[in-house]
Amino acid sequence: MSNLRTASLMINELREFASFSPCEQRYIKRSIDIGLGRQDAFKLWARDASEIASIRSQYVAYQELKALRGDIPAETGLEGLDPFIGKLVRMAAFDLAQDKLDSFSSFRFLYERLLGARIRPWLPAAFCASAALPQIRPERRKCLLHSISEAAATAPGWSESEPSFFPEWIEKEAA
Repeated sequence: MSNLRTASLMINELREFASFSPCEQRYIKRSIDIGLGRQDAFKLWARDASEIASIRSQYVAYQELKALRGDIPAETGLEGLDPFIGKLVRMAAFDLAQDKLDSFSSFRFLYERLLGARIRPWLPAAFCASAALPQIRPERRKCLLHSISEAAATAPGWSESEPSFFPEWIEKEAA
């Protein structure tokens, strides 16, 4: 029964990823490569000088990932909240300012993979806080904030299941 549940979760994750725009899919795969150290992102993802600069900036922004993974505070107390939420919002603001993630769903999908299942309760707050920052253009801010459902913003609980699908670069074969 456990294998069936795992397969079902992975199929749902595949479907969700397939629902994202090609731009979102590309950014998520690139971000996972950078955040998890899977690939040399410069070799794999950079198509021009602006992407090289963007990848370089993303490596800098993602330096906090290791600390964030180890410092996820308990949901019931306020201890450790300031440094944690500040780092998380700063990193989320970087990603949203790239104009590649268009919704809470794509943001959540990426951050669950970067930080694990324990981050889920913190994602609505981080998303709303970063999407509302003045660094995000007003029309984009409106679209982002409208993308989070009331159910996601007010969820009474979150799944503790770790993500099972981590999308990767697929090399196109020459014809």
